[in-house]
Amino acid sequence: MADTVKVWYDAEADYLEVIFRDGAGYMTETEHDAVMERVDKDGHILGFSILGVSQFNKEKPLEAVLRAV
Repeated sequence: MADTVKVWYDAEADYLEVIFRDGAGYMTETEHDAVMERVDKDGHILGFSILGVSQFNKEKPLEAVLRAV
């Protein structure tokens, strides 16, 4: 079975959003200042966003932990 992932990038805002599942949710902080995760009311991850995505490159990759329920 294949899963669909939606990805949006706003170059002007330097903002990337990745959605694993559609649904009502809200953004929560992660341990990384640039990364927010979108979770549903039960705490399941729906996706995540990265602000300032262009600052990360192969010499300085982004690492963030998304909490799983």
